[in-house]
Amino acid sequence: MLGGLLREREELLATLDRVAALNGTARLIRESIGTHSGFVAELAGPEQAVIRWMSGTRTDALQDLAVPIGQGIGGRVLALGRPVRVNDYVSSPSITHQFDAQVRGEGLAAMIAVPIVSGTETVAIAYAAMRERRDFGDDAVQSLEDIATEAGRALKLASVAEADRETALSAERLRMQSALHDSVGALLFSIGVQVRNLHEDISDNPALESRLRRLEGDVSAASRALRESLLALSESSPERALPVELAEHCRSFQARCGVPARFVQLAPVPRLDAERTGLLVAAVREGLLNVEKHAEALSVVVSLLPSEDGVQVVVADDGTGRRAEEDDEPEPGTGMGLRALAERAARVGGRVSLVRDEDDGCTLRAWVPEPCRRR
Repeated sequence: MLGGLLREREELLATLDRVAALNGTARLIRESIGTHSGFVAELAGPEQAVIRWMSGTRTDALQDLAVPIGQGIGGRVLALGRPVRVNDYVSSPSITHQFDAQVRGEGLAAMIAVPIVSGTETVAIAYAAMRERRDFGDDAVQSLEDIATEAGRALKLASVAEADRETALSAERLRMQSALHDSVGALLFSIGVQVRNLHEDISDNPALESRLRRLEGDVSAASRALRESLLALSESSPERALPVELAEHCRSFQARCGVPARFVQLAPVPRLDAERTGLLVAAVREGLLNVEKHAEALSVVVSLLPSEDGVQVVVADDGTGRRAEEDDEPEPGTGMGLRALAERAARVGGRVSLVRDEDDGCTLRAWVPEPCRRR
């Protein structure tokens, strides 16, 4: 048993994903300390935490519960920066009781909470809880602090790994940009020159002249699409303004397909972290790809707006409704790309949906909550 728990702790430290690290921490709390449940709240602002990851709970009474500084046991940890323990939550005189209903709903009594620190900042709160009254001793508190320390180290490693991934991604973008410019760009230029030369040689052949003009138009369109792709590769990064990213994808789609694609930002949105920005950009790419492959649309509108304490993107098309009949595709929302997006969204508490409209168009929506800001 001890050997297994030690291995799990090492796996937690080896985790280079923030969400996986926090989810694993909740499970490790319960199994290592022997409590009925363990859960973790992540900072959602300088003075508030939100409980997101739980293990051993029976209900969703605590799921996404916002805990302001000073309130309840977690808020007291935020205020004091040190562990807090109670032997019976709902009767304890040392904490406030705004969350008694939720705690009763989950059937909890004794509880410990400690800060999770990454570097010098509190980034989350770790909880351990029992379903009956208990006087938690110093050993239990120390065990929870040890787990919190390891979680803090795991989060720091995840942050470094994310930065490394972004550096590698930027380098790959530059490599692809250079390769496309040197190969495809040069080839298109050469074809364009040859077509123009042929125009001069066959001025007395109207039929061939017409075909060459169409070819010249195709080369010009391909060159524009290549320029759009090079621009996206050179400037695109998770730290760029999200509206710029989405507008570029609309322009690139329109250049490729000839279908008008309009980007609309309905209101200012908060700045998102790399994970959430990447998810929303991927959702728009997937939505535009579906339109390109299946919709036979006459127009597409991509919208960006704040929604439900988060940010939402919407890709709406006026397709003919023939996509399923012609391509033998499953109903909207069941494709591999959409399932992958939905899984990514769930990891950050978001959601993705694709529905067919009454007029045969389709609407893809992707929503993510605002990121937890470091304290």
